Amino acid sequence: MNQLLKSGWVKLILFSFITSPLLAAAHCLNQERLTGVNLSGAEFNSSKLPGTPYKDYTFPTEAELTYVAAQGANVIRLPFRWERVQPSAMGALASAELKRIQGTVASASAKGLCVILDVHNYAKYYSQTLNGDAALQNAFVDLWQRMAIVFSDPKQTAFGLMNEPSYMPREEWASLAKRTLSELRNAGSTNMVFIAGGHWSGLHDWFSPAVGLSNANLFADVNDPLKRTVLEVHQYADKDFSGSGSTCRAVNEFDPFFTKVTEWAKVNRQKFFLGEFGMPQTPECMLALERFLSLMTGPEWKGWTYWAAGGWWGKYPLAVNTGSATPSQQWPIMQKYFYRGAPAKKGPPIAPLPRTRKN
Repeated sequence: MNQLLKSGWVKLILFSFITSPLLAAAHCLNQERLTGVNLSGAEFNSSKLPGTPYKDYTFPTEAELTYVAAQGANVIRLPFRWERVQPSAMGALASAELKRIQGTVASASAKGLCVILDVHNYAKYYSQTLNGDAALQNAFVDLWQRMAIVFSDPKQTAFGLMNEPSYMPREEWASLAKRTLSELRNAGSTNMVFIAGGHWSGLHDWFSPAVGLSNANLFADVNDPLKRTVLEVHQYADKDFSGSGSTCRAVNEFDPFFTKVTEWAKVNRQKFFLGEFGMPQTPECMLALERFLSLMTGPEWKGWTYWAAGGWWGKYPLAVNTGSATPSQQWPIMQKYFYRGAPAKKGPPIAPLPRTRKN
């Protein structure tokens, strides 16, 4: 018994048991905030397409999903490759790959985890960019129309249209994203939609113009009749904001970035979601992680997903474990900011019990 306690498994089992009724009731639409992690693997080895599942790429395991849910997360972002789920542009979806994604969604949903389906393609299809290619842009809309038919339950899945669409101009991406949203709604899809900012989707350069236009200019007019569309940004804390460095900038350098985009969201009636952010396990980076999370508590923020978890990361410094007796340092910090549901409403004051008179 002492060894079990030391391993942390008893704590995990008890936490899962206590919270399981709450987790089972959670889904994409009844949560004020969605907070969790990216569970990566299905997007791996883009040089091998379609590739061999569980050799070139992988999907989350039951144990990983259980662990993530037990930490208090209510969402995972699931990156996957367009080419694997739709090998031919405008063609049928690949049934075997579709079943793998469906299996992940079913397992995650059973554990109270919403799944953001993230097309992790950077505005490319195989080696061809969407930039200026009307046929390929039509194929992109077709992909999401087909996906929306399969993943039609808005309580289980949300749609992340395109990860970091850096291979097409921001203005062209903004137009395609808005068109895709409109086509989905016209077809009757009611799922939540996440639209990434153009280029690398950086929060820090949301207001930086490219050819005279910034993401702030291009996405201020996003209008979803269902009010279920969120703008996705990414932000890393290293020197060049790439997520590849081993150190982090001073924590107060990020305050102006978050403050400015939050005010923009308020003025333009938009919501943000930090789809990727991650830090190595160093003292200064853990301070940055805490600061990031503390700056996203207002109503202009739908939530966040940390980058990244998953069993194939090896020694990747930003990765968090999903089964170790010694949790990654990022977990305790994130746990403080995982959304736990709305606080219970206070009822009328309870009258004090009458005192009994001593004989």
